[in-house]
Amino acid sequence: MGALIFHSMADLDYNALSNQIFRSENLEAAMAAASEPDGGSLETAPLPAELPILPLRGVVVYPLTAVPLTVGQARSIQLVDDAVLNKKIIGLVASRDPAVEEPSPDQCYTIGTAAAVQRLLRLPDGTIRLLVLGLERIRITEYTSTQPYLKAKVESAPERTEASVEVEALRRNIGAMFGRLVELVPGIPDEIAAVALNIDDPRQLAYAIATYMRIDLADAQEILEIDDSTQKLRKVVALLGKELEVLELGRKIQSEAHSEMEKVQREYFLREQLKAIQKELGERDEQQIEVEELRQKIEDAGMPEEAHKEARRELDRLAKLPTAAAEYGVIRTYLDWLVNLPWSKTTPDNLDVPHARAVLDEDHYGLKDIKERILEYLAVRKLKAERAAEAATEAEGGAPPEETVHDYIRREREGVILCFVGPPGVGKTSLGQSIARAMGRKFIRQSLGGVRDEAEIRGFRRTYIGSMPGRIIQALRRIETRNPIFMLDEVDKLTSDFRGDPSSALLEVLDPEQNREFRDHYLDVPFDLSQVIFICTANYLEAIPGPLRDRMEVIHLSGYTEHEKIAIAQGYLIPRQIKENGLRSNEVAFTDAALSRIIRDYTREAGVRNLEREIGRVCRKLATRVAEGGTGPITIDADDVKTYLGKVKFFAEAALRTQIPGVATGLSWTPFGGDIIFIEATRMPGGRGFQLTGQLGDVMRESAQAALSYIRSRAAELHLPEDTFSKHDIHLHVPAGAVPKDGPSAGVTMATALASLLTGRSVRDDVAMTGEITLRGQVLPVGGIKEKVLAAHRAGLSTVILPARNEKDLDDLPQEVREALHFVLVEQVEQVFDAALVGKAGGRSAGNGHRTARTRRKSAGGARSSAAKRSRK
Repeated sequence: MGALIFHSMADLDYNALSNQIFRSENLEAAMAAASEPDGGSLETAPLPAELPILPLRGVVVYPLTAVPLTVGQARSIQLVDDAVLNKKIIGLVASRDPAVEEPSPDQCYTIGTAAAVQRLLRLPDGTIRLLVLGLERIRITEYTSTQPYLKAKVESAPERTEASVEVEALRRNIGAMFGRLVELVPGIPDEIAAVALNIDDPRQLAYAIATYMRIDLADAQEILEIDDSTQKLRKVVALLGKELEVLELGRKIQSEAHSEMEKVQREYFLREQLKAIQKELGERDEQQIEVEELRQKIEDAGMPEEAHKEARRELDRLAKLPTAAAEYGVIRTYLDWLVNLPWSKTTPDNLDVPHARAVLDEDHYGLKDIKERILEYLAVRKLKAERAAEAATEAEGGAPPEETVHDYIRREREGVILCFVGPPGVGKTSLGQSIARAMGRKFIRQSLGGVRDEAEIRGFRRTYIGSMPGRIIQALRRIETRNPIFMLDEVDKLTSDFRGDPSSALLEVLDPEQNREFRDHYLDVPFDLSQVIFICTANYLEAIPGPLRDRMEVIHLSGYTEHEKIAIAQGYLIPRQIKENGLRSNEVAFTDAALSRIIRDYTREAGVRNLEREIGRVCRKLATRVAEGGTGPITIDADDVKTYLGKVKFFAEAALRTQIPGVATGLSWTPFGGDIIFIEATRMPGGRGFQLTGQLGDVMRESAQAALSYIRSRAAELHLPEDTFSKHDIHLHVPAGAVPKDGPSAGVTMATALASLLTGRSVRDDVAMTGEITLRGQVLPVGGIKEKVLAAHRAGLSTVILPARNEKDLDDLPQEVREALHFVLVEQVEQVFDAALVGKAGGRSAGNGHRTARTRRKSAGGARSSAAKRSRK
């Protein structure tokens, strides 16, 4: 059983043991005390061939050193008792793993120290404290017994010692380094450094210094096992250097911390003295001056009563706190936010309606609905201001006041909350800046895309370190007015997680009944947002939660026709790109034909973002040409476009793809505008299988099943052979398989593709269609008509088949589009077949017993582009 060892610098009584360890006369006296009665000394007695072995845990005992040990294991206590009773020498060896309580012979090192028990003290808890004196180094050759304790055959293992200049240099170096160690370790007496210098034996010096050092067990054992004394000294020097580096770094850190504490205390005393001097001179200190400045700012801020009361309360707390208090900075920051908010600062509105109309027309082409809504807002504000002024004038003249109806529940609204919904590139964000310029208000924009933390809107409570208000309050502080045009971009891309739902937090911001008293978590006082004009933007209305959508006035921006894009390019995009690329307005010109070619062949979008990029590419090439010495005005015509932009990117596919029976052209709606979509059907010999591909959603799959069921129920009317479905498999595919698709509006297109496949009649290449079908063949209305029709117009199609109940949506189309397209309004699927399929089936009449479709032609134009992505039909 191993001995329990408590050996470290803190455990040793250095004052009591230093003389025994280093002074040779005391060492000799200690040995004499352990001598035999007949005067024989244990040191001079021959080394027995067999010794009891005491394993040590976590410590190495060296020859010529005295070390205190604590023994607690029963077998180790028995070993010590036998050794003291019989005045025997014992063997001390270190255990390889200090965690093992009962090391076996193979878990102990083979090099150890023969030692004599010098002192012994029994403690009340049964353990023994003893002082052992190392005599010489031994090597264990063989263990002879493990009971009642370990015994082993040993042999002496003396070290090689030789005097040389190197040994003397190492001895002096160790003495100097040990002196520095004694200075850095408070537990070691100063006298020990001087005693160490008087040791001449290099072996004894190495062992003595190693006893006092804080070193690992492996390094301590290595010192014992080194045979050459010179190498022992080198090892001790290396370990001493490492220990000194650690101790000196620790002292440096402690000194810096102490200096910092002294600096803080010194500053505190100086502040107190300064306060006393200022008090004697009748002056105020900096804290009092700061408190008075904040008090004046609070009075000048124009806060409402509740905010003013809270600010005064926090200011009184601040005045009572010392500046060194941790809460002082928290309160100071809170008051800074309160006094710097625009509680009563507003920007006067320019209510000149003709001026606002001119500004909006100057900045944006078209967008009639939005411009009318802003002008209506200004007209109402102007009318109310004029009527209020008239009433005040009449009251001063003594006229009786006009009777007015008072609403005690619904407060008067001054702001407006709009939501612009449309594909990218149609000018939603830039509209906000134009509105601000037209009204003379300041403009600020916040993007909400990816925001997932409720605190981003409402702020963080002051209980958290680093708390701050939410984005709304921060923006108002930067803009320094309480009635700006505030644009919340990408409101449809808000997300939520365990930290809360930002869209729910926006309810308080965008609700006219609540935002008069908006409470940010950080401020915890109401702030009036009722005068702010909030403008939200989104690509996809359905992604906005219903309660939030209900608070906003939604205005749709569906995209531009080709004619509108040309006008926008000539009036806005080309001048901007000419300026950005260092050209002059008289150096470059684009013809309408060139712009039309770019729109049709190089862009396919609802907006004009890619159109501007392509114009920019042309301008950069022209700028390069001018920089290289080219002269003269350059006019870009349709034939020049390919020279500057390279190969064509988009082609008209409808005519090519619908030549084969089984392919129909449909119309779809995406968050990026309308688009055309091709639905393909084919058949092969099989057993009544029906396969759908193209990453279709559940609703679209159900539409395909309904279309097939309808075709099968009308097989006789379509003159299909009886075995058409029993002997064939049908495969329906919607290309662009990497894009998810869903929605009911592709029903008529799927039915037409199947009818075309089975009857062998191709679909007209200039026709596109949309509509939901029922099993009875009815065509139901669908949404997104404006976007879909614009997509058909951009793609160069001339006929659009729509549900009859969507006729009312045609009034939303631009005049040029209504005049350019032929609309077929249908109520039954048979009417779709009659309008879309080429030729007749078996000579049946055009009507086939059903009402004929109504046609409508109402507009002209010619934009031919298409949004790039497909998602919902």
